[in-house]
Amino acid sequence: MRYLKVTLVQANQIWEDKEANFANYERLLKHVETDLIVLPEMFQTGFSMNTLSLAEDVDSSESLLWLQEFSKKKNAAIYTSLMIKEGEVYRNQGVFIQGDQKVIRYNKRKTFGLANESAFYAAGDQEVIVDYLGWKLQLQICYDLRFPEIVRNRLLQDHSPAFDVILYVANWPMKRARHWDALLNARAIENQCYVVGVNRVGSDEKGLDYSGGSKLVSALGETTTLPQENEGIQTLILNRDELLDVRAKLPFLKDL
Repeated sequence: MRYLKVTLVQANQIWEDKEANFANYERLLKHVETDLIVLPEMFQTGFSMNTLSLAEDVDSSESLLWLQEFSKKKNAAIYTSLMIKEGEVYRNQGVFIQGDQKVIRYNKRKTFGLANESAFYAAGDQEVIVDYLGWKLQLQICYDLRFPEIVRNRLLQDHSPAFDVILYVANWPMKRARHWDALLNARAIENQCYVVGVNRVGSDEKGLDYSGGSKLVSALGETTTLPQENEGIQTLILNRDELLDVRAKLPFLKDL
């Protein structure tokens, strides 16, 4: 597929209120026609450690069911994360949804030390790349952004890059907004791929403020950013021809 339409959803998440967040996403996306919807990290609760009350079992998640039904309704894939319980282990788990098809799961690999996330969630250890409409999508979650070694592009045996797009879903505080901008740009340039970063706005119950800054970055570092601190959405188009042209003129990946 030559073009991929991606909708960035910069939501003001309602703290630990799943139904209110479901309703808000339905409102924001009511008239959207797209290929892929990207929601913030822990889309229906905000970045909470309240696993005992809010985590859902991996085999019977009401939030996954909502995502599947909404994906089918919009005829679009969805990527986001939520808290999931696998046996006795809790995960900050990314989920890539295509209607009622199989859920593709990614467990956040870098737990956020400043918030003591590792005391509540087990870190993952596996890369996950999704093949969707002919595009290869690398799944990532928030703090993963600070660690380039876990998301390094490379050429496969057929000489094609391992992935074309990195998807970051986040609850990234306003006080480190400059880091968010710089790191998203770096990941796109060094990996010669598109980067999509979706962050929330508003404030949470821990007193943290979020400025959004959701954006698309091209392989050349060109950015399209949603308005700071405002809730809203934007649908952007990824162009395969432009990506291939950059890689052909600047064949840096072969030197890894």
